[in-house]
Amino acid sequence: MTEQTTIQVSDVSDPDLRRAAQLVREVPDFPEPGVLFRDISPVLADGAGLRAVVSALGRDCEFDVVAGVEARGFLVGAAVAQAHGTGVVALRKPGKLPVVADRVDYALEYGRATLELPADTLRAGQRVLIVDDVLATGGTLGAACRLVRQAGAEVAAAAVVLELTALGGRDKVLGEEVRALLRA
Repeated sequence: MTEQTTIQVSDVSDPDLRRAAQLVREVPDFPEPGVLFRDISPVLADGAGLRAVVSALGRDCEFDVVAGVEARGFLVGAAVAQAHGTGVVALRKPGKLPVVADRVDYALEYGRATLELPADTLRAGQRVLIVDDVLATGGTLGAACRLVRQAGAEVAAAAVVLELTALGGRDKVLGEEVRALLRA
């Protein structure tokens, strides 16, 4: 049986972030029975919710460029980059880029996956804020960090809108600052 949970907010003094937490939709038994899916689509669709998330993800972090992880990390990452006057790099699934600088294969709870970095997008020494929507088991975020480091760039922080703490994903992103705005 799935059970509804309270979403915790990293900055309880921020009323817009508290409101964004209330917009997270919980969908029981998706994608399979027994799973409680947390959908941040309503947060992204809400102007105040999106502004709160974008503002908080880049706060108190020095970075030169944002790397958004496919697919919702593109949306949030582009908004963070625009708000902070930086560029954005899309970390993609295989077969989506015409020219690939590097790739990282990684394990998921249900198989294997790959992330690719477009050529001529990151430079050695750049400070990169990696942005994704949800941190679950940590495979994707850990792979994104490895991909950035392989390019000679520095991971300024790995930032997510929502962390599913029970899945222990933070453990796969060892050595990097992980920022989660909301936790379930």
